[in-house]
Amino acid sequence: MQDKYKQPKLAVDAIIEIGDKIVLIRRKNPPYGWALPGGFVEYGETLEQAVRREAMEETGLELLDLRQFHAYSEPDRDPRFHVVSVVFIAKGKGTPRAADDAAGIALFSKDELPEDITFDHKKILEDYFKFKETGEIPR
Repeated sequence: MQDKYKQPKLAVDAIIEIGDKIVLIRRKNPPYGWALPGGFVEYGETLEQAVRREAMEETGLELLDLRQFHAYSEPDRDPRFHVVSVVFIAKGKGTPRAADDAAGIALFSKDELPEDITFDHKKILEDYFKFKETGEIPR
């Protein structure tokens, strides 16, 4: 009976472009590995406010030209619980610095992505790079 009212958590993630590279953070908390900057939407926040807040907290970057990319909702995309994430693409303004939940930060091109990418962020990045090449939005 308790699961009847259980709902997924809502999150946002940012694909932050700096030149021809994207920003990934090394997670300070489990699950460990590299990830897109992002986090949970707080009550009373819009998705855009949440992604701007999370990006600033984790990377120190302001987001310019923010646009919604795609929503990811596979129930097992986050090993902790069911999380639906709305992913945004933006240009990063400022100097990247790891803060808040980020233990590290780096810029990566398509050809130099790290192996240990958490959640479904490798799939999200594959969709993003395909979109950049073809204009095809993921389904």
